Amino acid sequence: MADTVREIERKYEAGGDTGGAAGLPDLSGAAPVARVADRGTVELDAVYYDTADHRLAAAGITLRRRTGGSDAGWHVKLPVAPGVRDEFRAPLSAGVPRSLASLVRSRTRRAPLVPLIRLVSRRDVRHLFDEQGTLLAEASTDEVTATRLTGGEGSTAWTEVEVELAQGGDPALLDALEPHLRAAGLRPSKAPSKLARALAETGTHLPEPGNGRRPSSKDDAGRHVLAYVREQVEAIAALDPGARRGTEDAVHQMRVATRRLRSAFRTFGKVLDRRVTDPLGQELKWLAGELGVDRDREVLVERLRDRLDELPRPLVRGPVRARLRIWSGRRRIETRRRLTAVLDGERYLALLDGLDALLADPPLRPAAARPPAPVLAKAVLSDYARLAARVEHALATDPGTGRDTALHDARKAAKRVRYAAEAAAPALGKPAKKFAREMKAVQSLLGDHQDSLMARTALGTIAAQAALAGESAFTFGLLYGREERQAERDERELPQVWARASQERWREGLAD
Repeated sequence: MADTVREIERKYEAGGDTGGAAGLPDLSGAAPVARVADRGTVELDAVYYDTADHRLAAAGITLRRRTGGSDAGWHVKLPVAPGVRDEFRAPLSAGVPRSLASLVRSRTRRAPLVPLIRLVSRRDVRHLFDEQGTLLAEASTDEVTATRLTGGEGSTAWTEVEVELAQGGDPALLDALEPHLRAAGLRPSKAPSKLARALAETGTHLPEPGNGRRPSSKDDAGRHVLAYVREQVEAIAALDPGARRGTEDAVHQMRVATRRLRSAFRTFGKVLDRRVTDPLGQELKWLAGELGVDRDREVLVERLRDRLDELPRPLVRGPVRARLRIWSGRRRIETRRRLTAVLDGERYLALLDGLDALLADPPLRPAAARPPAPVLAKAVLSDYARLAARVEHALATDPGTGRDTALHDARKAAKRVRYAAEAAAPALGKPAKKFAREMKAVQSLLGDHQDSLMARTALGTIAAQAALAGESAFTFGLLYGREERQAERDERELPQVWARASQERWREGLAD
């Protein structure tokens, strides 16, 4: 697995009144900098790779092979926020390392990676230290020459100043240093990266994400729905690297984006033709299920550990925590391997292609051209009516397996209404946000009930494994009973939660 570094930096270039050049000023005494050390000059030679149609650059991603300096090797940089990127590193090799190629597969798909730009930099390096001798940041002046390698000819050159925080450094330092840099005739660079500047100055115009036919430039229902769809499609692609690496919450957020997208296709069927979106919805359901294998494990393990921590120590009998770790670790290995295979598979890549095609040529229906408020409100309220029927059915069903199933169906319906209200919020404003909040309360309660059911299933499996190993299953049985009581409390609380969420005033706000 590639090494990871969080990169937080700011780039500067000469201001308009400096004659085109400005270097790094003396930052000694620029609080909290106490000392500046000259680290000399290094020569850096980097070749940047991308697809022929520049998919990585369009997404703000860089992939390079660099020699020279202390970090020679292959690097992938993924955007996190303005001025913040995660850099993944691998040793030098002849071709793009597989570990890095996989991190950009949601962008490149099946397209080959080719050399695009060569950047040769002469870097004059300074290290900034505080009074305790702690490294705060690296500041450098880079003299850059860029040469096109693919897609035409051309070269350009410039000088820039870069200030990069040391690992774990305080971002406030960058704010403190900026006045000193501006006073020296520098201004924040207009380009987010050296590659972006090289491409711009050698005549490359990057495609805009989500290009394609729009319903119109006016404020209509189609524009709102497509903006929401585009946001979820981008989230899936952006979260893909984190899901592959097991980054905290990446799998969950990717699954949420997948579910939001599928719900949008079903909710806004009067705007986007379901003859086109339904096949994509089926594939999104498949992907959500695959992502859920790992996510469900995360939720279960966290819940069981919390429940175990609540027990008095005398009631924890036998190697309970070790048994839970064994069960969790074995499942984690299995689910991680399975998820990686899914994200590397042709079915997943074909789904991403299909979503891009939909955005490029959206299957708009007549309602797409209408004003957004009435169209979106009607769709949200239609989903609400479906939820109301499911909740009433669940409340009327006798306790047992039948009610468990009915409550799970109601939970899925509550989630769909919530997503619909959130999607409509840009057009409907505060009433939609309030309605989404009430639906989330219903979803959360029903979600806890479902999690309790899953926890009992897992506890039964773990208890059986413990018994086979000659260990006490007492504690697992105790936890099972507690989960049963929690589910009963959720069922008793549901009528009150639903009574509040189903008040007419929430729906009247949407229709106004």
